[in-house]
Order: sequence, then C-alpha cells, then structure tokens
Amino acid sequence: MNDYLEILTRASGAFVAVFFITRMVGKSQIGGLIIADWVNGIVIGSIAASLATDLETPAGYYALALLLFMSLTIATEWIGLKYRPAHKLFNDEPTLIVHNGVILEGNMHKMRYTVDDLTSQLRQKNVFNITDVEYAIAEPNGELSVLLKSQAAPVTPQDLNIPTKYKGIPSELVVDGVVIQQNLKQNNLSEDWLYSELQKQGVSSIKDIFYASLDQDGRLYVDKKQDNITHTLTISDKLPGKMPQ
Repeated sequence: MNDYLEILTRASGAFVAVFFITRMVGKSQIGGLIIADWVNGIVIGSIAASLATDLETPAGYYALALLLFMSLTIATEWIGLKYRPAHKLFNDEPTLIVHNGVILEGNMHKMRYTVDDLTSQLRQKNVFNITDVEYAIAEPNGELSVLLKSQAAPVTPQDLNIPTKYKGIPSELVVDGVVIQQNLKQNNLSEDWLYSELQKQGVSSIKDIFYASLDQDGRLYVDKKQDNITHTLTISDKLPGKMPQ
C-alpha cells in the first residue's frame, strides 16, 4: 500500500512541477496547445511508454499514475470553468505583442518570445511587414492572432459589392510521379486527357512531376521535380550556397 501512496505523491508532484515549468518556458514552446494539454501530452505519453516497456514494475503502478493524471486534468478543467482566475492560471492569457506597428519588447521578454518567433508566425499569416500590423496577440495556445491596419488589409469583393462564385478545393491528380486515379474519376477525366494536358506544358513523363492539381475552373497546376530556377531569395542568416535540385 505504501508503494501506491508513493506513486500518488510522485505523480501529483510531477503534474504540478511540469505545469509550472511549462509556464516558465513560454507560449512559443507549447506548439498550438493550451498548457494543460501540453503537460498531459508529455507526462501521460511518458507513463504509457514506461507501462509498455518496463516489465519489472507492476503494471498497476503505472495504471494508477495514468488514472491520477486523468483525474487531475478533469479537475483543473472543471475548476477553470467555475472560477475565472483559475482558468487564467491554468490556461494563461492572451498577450499583446505588436501595437500599431510597434513591437512590445517587454511583453515578449516575459514570454521568452523572440523576434524570430514573431516574424515566423507573421509570415504564416501572410504578413511580411511589421509596420502593416495594427495588433498582434499571442494566444494561450502559442498561436498568433493578427489584425492588419485598414490601409494594409486586402480589399474584399464584399467591400466593393462585387458578386463572387463558389471556390472549392483543388483536386490532386499527380503526387510524386503517381497518378491519383480516384480523383481523375471524381472529375470525370481520363489518363489520356491528363497526358495530353501535360504535354501542352512540356511534360513528357508522369515520373517527372512532383505535384499536379486541378482547380474549380479547370486549370491544371504542374510542379516538376526538376526546378529550372537559377536564383532564389535567401531568408536565413547563412550565406547562399548551391541551389537545391
């Protein structure tokens, strides 16, 4: 019985310790999850791995630890629903990073959030110029929410009162030199049609294609395995080297 009590104590301590260590690490490290989920992913995965591989320790010990972590997770979620301060403690709060094109370094330092983190997440939002940003907010799950300045925001058809037509998802026809037969059938197309269209774009063999897709307007996009690019933009700090083939 003492062994189970020790496991209970250790698992509770591990839950609290990993939780607060995670809070210290900062939002940029939790990969799109709230803190509680990130903690559980690490610890429960570790316990489950030990349960599967540690043949010397009784399985009941690990089962108890897993049950405890599940209970702690449910308890923290319930407490967070009932008490807003607890919710903020467990899940953190949004943090303002950019205000009217100005980077708030103090807030970034508190989160262990770097300029590289900021510029990378801005690029993922199709924003390449910080001066175009009205607000950038780091969410509790590590994601970045961005509001562009009105003069930098793209004009939409709705702004101009222009009617639009349906725009669907492109259909993959070739992936890494392999024809996706099911997608050809869904679009009522044949391989002969595909080969004919590829020849128009100077492609003689399916094996030469890395990716090809068909959009809703019937336009075929083709990317060859061999790229004929002599120069590309370098966005890293390293000196440019030989172009990859």
